[in-house]
Amino acid sequence: MRKKRYILKFPPQSGDKPLSYHLVRDYDIRINILKAEVRPGKTGSLVLELEGTKENLKLGIQYLEDNQVSCEPLDKKIHWKQERCINCGNCTAVCFTGALVMDPKNWELKFDPDKCIVCELCVPACPLNLFAIDFRE
Repeated sequence: MRKKRYILKFPPQSGDKPLSYHLVRDYDIRINILKAEVRPGKTGSLVLELEGTKENLKLGIQYLEDNQVSCEPLDKKIHWKQERCINCGNCTAVCFTGALVMDPKNWELKFDPDKCIVCELCVPACPLNLFAIDFRE
């Protein structure tokens, strides 16, 4: 079993389809919703953690894309300008998932995108504005 996080963007007409039901039933994919912006009759976005076999994840993503849902790996949507970071640690104080931590060996900031749920709390916490989250259209 493998876990992977995705940002899904839904077109307005997709609200009448049980897409998540089919992911679970037809492709044996476990779904964990990390963030949702769903507005009836308008586009919607979900940040999901999907768990399943590599083949089932591939088939499930293809199913979503066949239904006009765009699926992008989450790590392509998180931007941190590491080269400009002064390692002040402000962002670690608000990062409740542990995606941002200070390395105790050298006191440098470490970012683990696998732990990030795109809560966006790091964006205003950074005094140098080094974080950007590309989540909305």
